[in-house]
Amino acid sequence: MKLGMIGLGKMGANMAERLRRHGHEVLGADPTVADADASSAAELVPLLAVDGQPTVVWSMVPSGAVTDGVMADLAEALSPGDLVVDGGNSNYQDSIRHGELLAAQGIEFIDCGTSGGVWGLENGYALMVGGSDEAVALAQPLFDALAPEHGYAHCGPIGSGHYVKMVHNGVEYGLMQAYAEGYAILEAAPLDIDVPKAIGSWQEGSVVRSWLLDLLIRAL
Repeated sequence: MKLGMIGLGKMGANMAERLRRHGHEVLGADPTVADADASSAAELVPLLAVDGQPTVVWSMVPSGAVTDGVMADLAEALSPGDLVVDGGNSNYQDSIRHGELLAAQGIEFIDCGTSGGVWGLENGYALMVGGSDEAVALAQPLFDALAPEHGYAHCGPIGSGHYVKMVHNGVEYGLMQAYAEGYAILEAAPLDIDVPKAIGSWQEGSVVRSWLLDLLIRAL
């Protein structure tokens, strides 16, 4: 599939590379990247035309005003039947609004909560998707390329992908806080405890083991 990636930061660039490794043709737009194919959505869209096929654009830019601007530009540049995927961390209410903006022009929209960080290039990305069945079916080859086995879910209508990602982030931050408090309690114990070694024992077999714990151990 041929598609455009708007935003070539650490996440966007790595996702574009993973898609290429799975046989997709990806053109990128980013005003801060010298060798990008385009500097804006308006410049990128004409490069993506394929006869008889809808144009697909994936956005990986900061939430809020930047995403608002990209969606407004795409609403003007794309045609009915084309597809936009917002893989950033947008507020789910903004995603509903963006879906309505694009739908007024006949353009499909998917909000895709994305987790995996810089490790996603090799390990794959957890994808939490919101959108119509028709839009999701169109983008399915991209989700299949990006996600590891069992790392993808079509969660519901537009807005649900970013709502699920919001809850995901809350769980993540709660775990990080719990690990930090546990570390602090062990450090303050009235015993001479080897704290890194003690916490390291939680990595295998423990009910509190997790990838976040593994990253904490690496940082100690």
